[in-house]
Amino acid sequence: MEFTYFIGIDVSKNELDFAVMRLNTLLFHREIANTEQAIGILIKELAKQPGFDWPNAVFCMEHTGIYNNHLLAFLHKKKANIWLESAIQIKRSSGKIRGKNDKVDAIRIADYAYTKRAKVRLWIPKREVVQQLANLTVTRTRLIEAKKMLGTPLQEQDSFTGKGITKQSTAVCSHTLKAIDADLERADNAIDGLIDKDPELKRLFGLVTSVTGIGKVTATQILVTTNEFKDISAPKQYACYAGVAPFVEESGIFKGRGRVSHMANKKVKTLLHMSAMVAIQHNRDLKQYYQRKVNEQKKNKMSVINAIRNKLILRIFACVNHNSPYENNYQKFLA
Repeated sequence: MEFTYFIGIDVSKNELDFAVMRLNTLLFHREIANTEQAIGILIKELAKQPGFDWPNAVFCMEHTGIYNNHLLAFLHKKKANIWLESAIQIKRSSGKIRGKNDKVDAIRIADYAYTKRAKVRLWIPKREVVQQLANLTVTRTRLIEAKKMLGTPLQEQDSFTGKGITKQSTAVCSHTLKAIDADLERADNAIDGLIDKDPELKRLFGLVTSVTGIGKVTATQILVTTNEFKDISAPKQYACYAGVAPFVEESGIFKGRGRVSHMANKKVKTLLHMSAMVAIQHNRDLKQYYQRKVNEQKKNKMSVINAIRNKLILRIFACVNHNSPYENNYQKFLA
């Protein structure tokens, strides 16, 4: 795709910093409020630039969660080319950075878009139902964290304080814990309702959960993080995203062992770990694989579990790509 205008945007809660470049020449910088009205005024100013047209302009910004929403909604209505990039990707491509502010960051983002224009990846908005599903999963996680924050100290207190004190603390928190449990049940029902009502989500959910070890929570998280397997469609790519793909570091005669990267979605990695533990218990092939590697070949347990996490990812994507549920006793018949 050929672009003439490269607009870098530094996004924060209250302000947006625009750096507008025509090819590699900076035209102007503007700082505006993060509101739809302010965005509309600036876009009108941008449209007056000579030769500006929506197809030949790309808007590049860092992913900052909900703070992007006003800008993304406005640009999507204009059918603009939107490039949503991770902050660490832009930072590492900028070399050694000395000092920073919002204006400089916006210019660096615009320069990144111009320099990396051959590798542009345009943003595809998630369907409304997937956005609702993502919001419910985040809400459910917060409820679980709130329950742990209250419940864990009560359990620990029981071992180190008198029964009277523990009973008193438990009585004070009992109504809140019951309310959290009720809210968790409502969140689970809402998630189930969204999936059941949408044919595509229901189809993908059935395929993912057909793999032994993959439960409802893990399957839902996979659907959200892959955007229904649109943003991430390759198993190796998702293994890298989840932090379960090992990478080897080599330099000259030195060759290190393969290690997983810490740059990963830790929540997905945790869910895949729990899924792997369940699969080892209930899938005969994976159980035999684990026992052979650990007991006979004396491999490290965590490296074997990580290999099983990769196997689960491969099975999930194979089921989705072939639109066929997983078969535990699958046999390949040759003609």
